[in-house]
Amino acid sequence: MKKINRRSFLKGGLAGTAVVAGTAVSKESSASQSFGGYPDSMGVLVDFTKCVGCRSCEAACNKEQGLPAPDKPFDDMSVYDEIQHNGQKRRTSEKAYTIVNRYKVKDREAGPVFRKFQCNHCNEPACLTSCFVNAYTKTKEGAVIYDPTVCVGCRTCMIACPFYVPAYSYSSPINPVIKKCIMCYDTRLKFGRPPACVEACPQEVMTFGKRKDLIKIGNARIRSNPDKYIDHIYGEKEVGGTAWMYLSDVPFDQIGFNTHIGEQPIISYVKEFLTIVPMVLTIWPALFTGFHLLANRKEALKNEKPSGKE
Repeated sequence: MKKINRRSFLKGGLAGTAVVAGTAVSKESSASQSFGGYPDSMGVLVDFTKCVGCRSCEAACNKEQGLPAPDKPFDDMSVYDEIQHNGQKRRTSEKAYTIVNRYKVKDREAGPVFRKFQCNHCNEPACLTSCFVNAYTKTKEGAVIYDPTVCVGCRTCMIACPFYVPAYSYSSPINPVIKKCIMCYDTRLKFGRPPACVEACPQEVMTFGKRKDLIKIGNARIRSNPDKYIDHIYGEKEVGGTAWMYLSDVPFDQIGFNTHIGEQPIISYVKEFLTIVPMVLTIWPALFTGFHLLANRKEALKNEKPSGKE
């Protein structure tokens, strides 16, 4: 067995680390280039003026994705009174890829607004561009899907997402992964069918179709009912545009939407920082591996037979 001297080991280890880091930077530089989605991708237009909060969309999503039963039945409307420990309303989780929240808006004659919440499937997903192992894919149909087999659990996508959508699964210590809506891609979208939540809605709150056509539909509704709708389609331009877009009769900031995120993709603002993240995540494992080998080298040498001078 050939002995490894300290100089050779450090030289090889540092060289390997440099290659890994260089690869990470190169990948990130490529990923941060402008993409803009696909011009003929599909999307969903959600009209909050029609939603009655029946939670049929939640139930349909649960069944389609084979998720565990919710803590409270889908016909239990007491969930709308729940407030999370951080003072926020319900958010998506590993058990629920879509949820509906209730917002009581002052002076709204029609009563509270019910807002559906799930991944918005951005045209230029921050989750995708921030992921250094390529766990995310933006499909030509419009969905942002996720491959758990390559995920390393760094959770950078959770930080990068402007809508705080990706949820981390803590239930499996062996295989913790990201959980989020995939727009029913595998079972429906790639076959031209609408997501299960859209099809299940009894109020026809959601309209499925090509994104560019949905924008026309949304603008037509606003023009024909200027007193009913806010003159804005949320998601048409926000962070470069999203596949899921929204109409409302009350200001979006009153129903939990972030109205200060701008029209540029999030990656445009954080790409320099995200270039460093993969370097850290790849360099440190290499360094710790080196420390481990150095610490065990002495023990390995003890088991070798004397072979004279080096």
